[in-house]
Amino acid sequence: MSEFLKVKTAVEVLAILEQIRPLPVEMITLDLAMGRVSAADVFSPEPVPQFDRATMDGFAVRARDTFGASEGLPAMLERAGEVLMGEEAKTAVEPGKAVAIPTGGMLPQGADAVVMVEYTQALDEGTIEVTRPVAPGENVLGTGDDIRQGEKIASRGSVLRPQDVGVLAALGIASVEVFRRPRVALISTGDEVVPVDTRPLQPGKVRDINSFALAAQIESAGAEVGMRAKIVDSLEELISFSVRALDDHDMIVLSGGSSVGIRDYTLQVLDQLPDSKLLLHGVAIRPGKPTILGLSGGKIFWGLPGQPVSALITCRAFVVPSIERLQGRSTGAPTGGFRAALNRRLPSVHGRTDFVPVSISAAEDGTPEALPIFGKSGAISILTRADGYVVVPEHVEGYDKGTEVVVYSF
Repeated sequence: MSEFLKVKTAVEVLAILEQIRPLPVEMITLDLAMGRVSAADVFSPEPVPQFDRATMDGFAVRARDTFGASEGLPAMLERAGEVLMGEEAKTAVEPGKAVAIPTGGMLPQGADAVVMVEYTQALDEGTIEVTRPVAPGENVLGTGDDIRQGEKIASRGSVLRPQDVGVLAALGIASVEVFRRPRVALISTGDEVVPVDTRPLQPGKVRDINSFALAAQIESAGAEVGMRAKIVDSLEELISFSVRALDDHDMIVLSGGSSVGIRDYTLQVLDQLPDSKLLLHGVAIRPGKPTILGLSGGKIFWGLPGQPVSALITCRAFVVPSIERLQGRSTGAPTGGFRAALNRRLPSVHGRTDFVPVSISAAEDGTPEALPIFGKSGAISILTRADGYVVVPEHVEGYDKGTEVVVYSF
């Protein structure tokens, strides 16, 4: 094993994560594409819409036949049929004529605009009055006006959102190439940790928070949680579980046992894994300094603090970006940030990066304000009251009240 301590800054950790290679690519059907990461640029094979169509209920007309129309002097047009929804327009619009058309209906040949039905009035069964002129192209969505043929509609590394899936469906793209979702094995360790349904709770024991909180955070980043276990401080059991997990998982996340205590086995577990390499032991941050990152072959091994607040913040700051990288996304700064002004001073210490939970409220002018939440170490309720966190860089000695900061959502 490499030397015991390899403390890195938060910036150095993110730089290490940038070196993670994406997982292999797979082809999935469109109904499974939501939230997946595109493995290639996707281009439109055809225009959208595929034909000129009406954007309002009304009458398809030649715009020139309505010029000068008003309520006092309406234009008189002969009604020459109608367009049926879902069918090809069969009646051409000739000079002085109009064809009824529904929203989304195909624009007939000869027409270049649609008069909204609100600005027409039937004189008899065969004649309408138009009380307002329209310009060419008004109330019409032309072929390719929405999406041009050959236009890029999804980029490699982009997360497919509901609207992206809808566009793919509109283009008849029934399957999409994506990066495989990472599969993560999760271990919560400690002699003091007991199952969540333990009652009564014996003195000195704590319920297993991390297995559930970390699993939720990992899954929200797009990964699948596979094997999960709560293991006592037994080096043999931890090694056995980790070796088995390497067979069909891309990452192991072990919470607890990552500091320098006599029963902290995480480094020893990593040392016993095949082709292991220690990348860092300790990050110059608060909370979460006793964090471990290693490799076993091509698999990623994380050792997180056992204290739940530290574990969750470290997971959000570093494990989540590593999961994103496995899915072909760039890491860099954490994603999901928005700006808010601090409503009190936020102190910090030079030489380390602080991750400070904050709650968000609205100022008198409606702009978001961030309130730092402080509490004693180990108080899990800090995070239940937080909407996100603020990062204070290592060379910044805090922020004054009113400073605009970036808040990263939980």
